[in-house]
Amino acid sequence: MVVLHLVKTSVGAMWALRLMRELVAQGIEVHVALPCGGPCEALYREAGITTHDIDFSLRHCAASARALRQLVGRLRPDIIHSHFVVTTLVMRLALRRDPTPRIFEVPGPLHLEHLLTRRLELLTAQACDYWIPTCRWSYERYLRSRVPPERLHLGYYGGEIARERSERGVLRRELGLGPDDLLVGMVAYMYPPKRLLGQRRGLKGHEDFIDAMALLCARHPNLHGVCIGGAWGGAVEYERRIRRYGAEHCPQVTFLGTRRDVATLYRDLDCAVHPSHSENLGGAGESLALGVPTVATTVGGFPDIVIDGWTGLLVPPRSPRELAAAIERMITDRAYAARLAAAGKRYVERMLDVRETSADVARFYDEVLRREAHRRKVKQARGRRAAGAEGR
Repeated sequence: MVVLHLVKTSVGAMWALRLMRELVAQGIEVHVALPCGGPCEALYREAGITTHDIDFSLRHCAASARALRQLVGRLRPDIIHSHFVVTTLVMRLALRRDPTPRIFEVPGPLHLEHLLTRRLELLTAQACDYWIPTCRWSYERYLRSRVPPERLHLGYYGGEIARERSERGVLRRELGLGPDDLLVGMVAYMYPPKRLLGQRRGLKGHEDFIDAMALLCARHPNLHGVCIGGAWGGAVEYERRIRRYGAEHCPQVTFLGTRRDVATLYRDLDCAVHPSHSENLGGAGESLALGVPTVATTVGGFPDIVIDGWTGLLVPPRSPRELAAAIERMITDRAYAARLAAAGKRYVERMLDVRETSADVARFYDEVLRREAHRRKVKQARGRRAAGAEGR
């Protein structure tokens, strides 16, 4: 089987790379079209994945579509597997007359939360399009949008972080904290608000985290906060704004910027917080896998893995007071927090093991190919019957 994957970046999207690496190990010939030149390009090649340079961009949509159409003509893949909204739209534009089955593995629910972008995505789909929503909210949103259930498959991007081992104490030493200090953190890039969508605060909820920490630090003088992750996509001015907001409202919150030792840093947190306004599974999968007590919002895919009162605590988005209350429960009832963290670790180790999630994708490939073969036979039979009727 030959599968062509479509990725819009060679800088991140490690979840897509992990999937492809496992598919190669299962004997699938994997190709990826992406804008080459980023640090991940070499990682794809090291994994035995053939790379093809296409810069997916709606600004250069015609050129991107033409390049993809030519690549598909040369490669003739059995399946095309897209990982982003923009790569999916370019794929559907380029291949309107191409019968190759196509899968959109939906990395997050953001475009489904807004009527215009949801309709645009659905209107471009054809009979040979399939979806892998990667959280239950997205799956149910497609069902409500009347996508036939046989063209949907609920799946998850797997991870490897649960198998990593790292030293404790690194972050606490870096921050100069003592044994009695409490440390609460969030790990997320900084995405600025989209004014056109009516957003006033950033997508990941950094402002809400700072507000919650300000409430808590007034009651717990030994409490400290940390934000790990810098500006995403050149949003440097927004990062500056968040740092100023933190300095003004809660100076006990430290900003570390983008780091490559996230698994090590997680191990020093007494509580990990994911206050996103829109999200798939996000960083909650990482904090749960590392056994860190986890608080998240009720949006998107968080409830798939942060099960309130069992594997973590959930609060409504944009609610700093409720966020503060959940964090306080975790840092004051350490036995309760430890029970939730242990349950969360067990849960995601089973659910998000990349070897299992990639095998699930491979099985869906087989199902799609069987369904498409049957659909072609039915179409051919109808054509023969129509031709016979005309000849009589």
